[in-house]
Amino acid sequence: MFSSLLAADPEVHASVVAEVTRQRHDLELIASENHASLAVMEAMGSPLTNKYAEGLPGRRYYGGCEHVDVVENIARKRARELFTVEGCPLGVNVQPHSGAQANSAVFLTLMQPGDTFLGLDLSHGGHLTHGSPVNSSGKIYQAFHYTLREDGYLDMDQVRDLARKHRPKVIVCGASAYPRTIDFAAFGAIAREVDAVLMADIAHIAGLVAAGVHPSPFPHCDVVTTTTHKTLRGPRGGLILAKRERIKAMNSAVFPGTQGGPLMHVIAAKAVAFGEALQPSFRIYQQQVLENASAMADRLVERGHRLVSGGTDNHLMLLDLSDHPLSGKDAENLLGSAGITVNKNTVPGERRSPFVTSGVRLGTPAMTTRGMQRAEAVQVADWIADLLASPSDATLLARVRADLHALCGQFPLYPELGGGGAA
Repeated sequence: MFSSLLAADPEVHASVVAEVTRQRHDLELIASENHASLAVMEAMGSPLTNKYAEGLPGRRYYGGCEHVDVVENIARKRARELFTVEGCPLGVNVQPHSGAQANSAVFLTLMQPGDTFLGLDLSHGGHLTHGSPVNSSGKIYQAFHYTLREDGYLDMDQVRDLARKHRPKVIVCGASAYPRTIDFAAFGAIAREVDAVLMADIAHIAGLVAAGVHPSPFPHCDVVTTTTHKTLRGPRGGLILAKRERIKAMNSAVFPGTQGGPLMHVIAAKAVAFGEALQPSFRIYQQQVLENASAMADRLVERGHRLVSGGTDNHLMLLDLSDHPLSGKDAENLLGSAGITVNKNTVPGERRSPFVTSGVRLGTPAMTTRGMQRAEAVQVADWIADLLASPSDATLLARVRADLHALCGQFPLYPELGGGGAA
């Protein structure tokens, strides 16, 4: 596979093939990762990567954009179809290179340096771009953070109290590691009370929202950002959706405000992914993502493990190892050695460093893309519980690794690429 790459650069080719092999043999449980279709990847690898197209369709700063204009308009049209609810017409910008850059552009539009906004605390499931002091959002603007209640749910009373106290320009709702349904209507009521702009970052749940299996942020929010991978199962990239009266300013904040030429090959891949998400099969897929997550979470709880909020309503769960001998980093390494790929994650009340953490984030989008269902989710949960209970048992580790390899072989990934299929 990848014959042209092999001929031109065997060293890079070897690493690419090794990564494809890893994805085939291992089980991806990182909640922010998924397996894009071959069609999406072909669009990303197309000659559209050669084309500069600063500006917007019909208003470019370069010639020769007549074909990429068509592609970008397809992407914008499909994004509107995916997310528009009745009575809430949307403007769309498909050019952000990432979710972080989409957020940066929105902040540039809505705030001046030093302005105040609210976001979810990082250790309680928020994102770096929601005001972490190490991120530009926390350096340029004044961020205040709300947290989760002791039961692991969003503390909406605290959100309201902080909004009344600080009168923020912007309230950000959305999360990177929150396992429950977000009440956009409640956030909207608070934002209206303090005359704040409500921004939803739905990077993790965009696919669930598009499929109608999670409440929509529209029409409660003024602007919505998301990535296009994760549950949307597209290429790595960002997307901004806003009320029509706001989108012109958002467009200027993307270019020239925060980035240069758009990546037209990635926009083509976004268009393909949005087209896939408009198919009836996508809703079936998202429903299975939820069922698999619920089954995995329930089994982990049955096996005696503590989850933040006690379970999940969406595609992810957060395993709390605060009182466990293993740290999040230890667990990530242990499970990874068995072929189960996860990421360490902070938890509410975190006592360890961000490089070590006391939590593990688990998600089911990628395993569901492979075709796995509830039975496989329960089996994987049992393997995780077994390994965490006996982290020094080399025989157990070898058995789980072999069984997992066999399971992945039953659900092949990218067999069209050759190289022996999943096994």
